[in-house]
Amino acid sequence: MTDWLFLQDAYLRRCAARVVEASADGVVLDRTVFYPLGGGQPGDIGALEAPDGRRWQVVDTRKGEAGRILHRLADGSNPPACGEQLEAVVDWDRRHLHMRMHTGLHLLGSVLRFGVTGGQVASDRSRLDFDTQEEIDAARVNEALAALVAADRPVHCRWITDEELDAQPDLVRTLSVQPPRGAGRIRLLDIAGVDLQPCGGTHVRSTGEVGRLVVTRVENKGRRNKRVYVAFA
Repeated sequence: MTDWLFLQDAYLRRCAARVVEASADGVVLDRTVFYPLGGGQPGDIGALEAPDGRRWQVVDTRKGEAGRILHRLADGSNPPACGEQLEAVVDWDRRHLHMRMHTGLHLLGSVLRFGVTGGQVASDRSRLDFDTQEEIDAARVNEALAALVAADRPVHCRWITDEELDAQPDLVRTLSVQPPRGAGRIRLLDIAGVDLQPCGGTHVRSTGEVGRLVVTRVENKGRRNKRVYVAFA
């Protein structure tokens, strides 16, 4: 099983690691700072670097079996050997945009208090889908987002047990996907006084770090589905 370092500290940009599996599909490390595709957030990209100067480009990161994380390499790459000691280096500029965006989507969900039916994080534009027939006033939403960013509320993560989550079903606002149970604990994102819900993504330390985020488009995607796009301004 890979040690998912980003769950403890999303600001880690690199780490020393050992290769435990290597094939044409990619490389599995004993520990990593790379976030794998999941929860609407893209997998990280970056590089694996050897002490002798060899370097492998990581073009995607995915979840594997039994807690493994697979670092997919560029086509035609000869993977490093099992047991090699490397340094995993994430593309920080891209990752930080995802952290800001993902936290910003939680702010959007705190303003639009509807069930969430889908979402997608990207570095330039992101979206959430809401289960509602109500019209959405983009100007009002933008004012509320700006106020939450200006308030610079602290953001942190904590863990609860499966049983604690079952006793608080209102914490789960995603209608199409339920938090994974069975591991014994579930990670919560806590934006002080704003939002509290299960989330395994990477986030910034405060709402002020999100920056100016605005609604760019609202689409009707069915009788009870509004798709709201946001972007950095």
